[in-house]
Amino acid sequence: MLISHLLNTESGRHSSRNGICSDYGGETIPGPAFDPTSHPASAPAPSSSSAFRPVMPSRQIVERQPRMLDFRVEYRDRNVDVVLEDSCTVGEIKQILENELQIPVSKMLLKGWKTGDVEDSTVLKSLHLPKNNSLYVLTPDLPPPSSSSHAGALQESLNQNFMLIITHREVQREYNLNFSGSSTIQEVKRNVYDLTSIPVRHQLWEGWPASATDDSMCLAESGLSYPCHRLTVGRRSSPAQTREQSEEQSTDVHMVSDSDGDDFEDASEFGVDDGEVFGMASSALRKSPMMPENAENEGDALLQFTAEFSSRYGDCHPVFFIGSLEAAFQEAFYVKARDRKLLAIYLHHDESVLTNVFCSQMLCAESIVSYLSQNFITWAWDLTKDANRARFLTMCNRHFGSVVAQTIRTQKTDQFPLFLIIMGKRSSNEVLNVIQGNTTVDELMMRLMAAMEIFTAQQQEDIKDEDEREARENVKREQDEAYRLSLEADRAKREAHEREMAEQFRLEQIRKEQEEEREAIRLSLEQALPPEPKEENAEPVSKLRIRTPSGEFLERRFLASNKLQIVFDFVASKGFPWGEFKLLSTFPRRDVTQLDPNKSLLEVKLFPQETLFLEAKE
Repeated sequence: MLISHLLNTESGRHSSRNGICSDYGGETIPGPAFDPTSHPASAPAPSSSSAFRPVMPSRQIVERQPRMLDFRVEYRDRNVDVVLEDSCTVGEIKQILENELQIPVSKMLLKGWKTGDVEDSTVLKSLHLPKNNSLYVLTPDLPPPSSSSHAGALQESLNQNFMLIITHREVQREYNLNFSGSSTIQEVKRNVYDLTSIPVRHQLWEGWPASATDDSMCLAESGLSYPCHRLTVGRRSSPAQTREQSEEQSTDVHMVSDSDGDDFEDASEFGVDDGEVFGMASSALRKSPMMPENAENEGDALLQFTAEFSSRYGDCHPVFFIGSLEAAFQEAFYVKARDRKLLAIYLHHDESVLTNVFCSQMLCAESIVSYLSQNFITWAWDLTKDANRARFLTMCNRHFGSVVAQTIRTQKTDQFPLFLIIMGKRSSNEVLNVIQGNTTVDELMMRLMAAMEIFTAQQQEDIKDEDEREARENVKREQDEAYRLSLEADRAKREAHEREMAEQFRLEQIRKEQEEEREAIRLSLEQALPPEPKEENAEPVSKLRIRTPSGEFLERRFLASNKLQIVFDFVASKGFPWGEFKLLSTFPRRDVTQLDPNKSLLEVKLFPQETLFLEAKE
């Protein structure tokens, strides 16, 4: 009785100090008469239904209070919340579900028990269950909901979320992981590698359906039980090592089970759940820390933090940024002003009496989760271990300065958890607010909104400055582009002029070469001509008079026996090549150049005299 009185007094003091009131049935329970068993279950989602089994309160506070258990039962697309005493049986849960789901008890399989399948007559207390439990209903004898086609059913499965309850065999640790139906088996194995450090090729699995034969298969096609499916993973080893590890694990599991059972029994005497004794965190009840000590990679540490947070407080929690603090800065601050967000740093401490209440009732409240996801980048760190605490203080000193680091260093354990609101500045990062764990949902929301107002005002100034800077840069870019186009146009003109000059020079060179060639030909022909005969000659002489296109006349005497080619050569030596000009006679009009050049002048009737004229060929 003395112990019960002291615990109830301590509970009332903590409840009053934390500013948290517990509501049950719409009534406010005063602090001194605080009863942990009267804590209501978390508010269900709008699509969920709720079923309660009322229990009459005990007449005397010193008597043993009944321990209440909360069950979240999933069936297809429905969630049912069931609250009842640990003295009830599994069959009574099924009877409640029969009324809610309209499914006969005989057609119902209730799955999700950590100890395996249980009988309907099993008393819940004998299962040593925690306060919050997740179960799911299978109805193998009932046909699934009708769909328009197989493709429609598959598409519906792809959009569903599967809860994989994965047990790490070597360390006897359980992970509750959510995956969409479109995720592949390979993605599941890679995620398990991040959590267990067992490479995919060394993973030894149990529990996959027989149809899951390919790692590239998506979960919706693999035949997994919906909404929950249990799997076991371990590391491949030699047969001898497997036998030795199995013996060691059997001993370890037995010891852990005994210890956990004692803890649950002790906790049930005071009507509180397994992770909280009147709001006081009990690290001895937790199987693993939130974050590994001396983690080399911050991203890996945050992965474990997120998984452990989900296993303790459920899946409705802020989306923690996976990566280093510097990467979180990049994501929140070093983007365009319109895309910037505030950075919220959650500092966890398992030894604080406020941790469980803050996480379960404040940080996991749907309104807080929604507001953080829309306006903040949320990063988390666990300060429970000294090494992790020292590492964060080093990061804090580097990024925020020694004053902020000293402020966090001097915080007492019972003042945790802390929520730091950071706003990025042009030259430094400013800590807008430090929120301690002894707060309420409304106060937490108000302080987040106040920080958001300050940030929004600064963001509008930054957007204006950024728009003006972009406008100036656009003008400069346009000017630079116009100058570049002008230079290109001038260069094109200069190159075109240079090409034209080069072409003229080339043509002039060709013309000169042609003239030189023609002059050389003309001189050679002139030198090759036979001498002009005298008027009085023993041989017959033919006198030819040739009119040029310019009107001038060329006169020369030729022997009548000379070939016509000699006349052509004479005309060519005067600058009228045979290939460019025609030599025509008048009466009769004929083209002399078409005659046989080897015939004599006498044969072509250019004797004793003839007048010819030159005409350019077309």
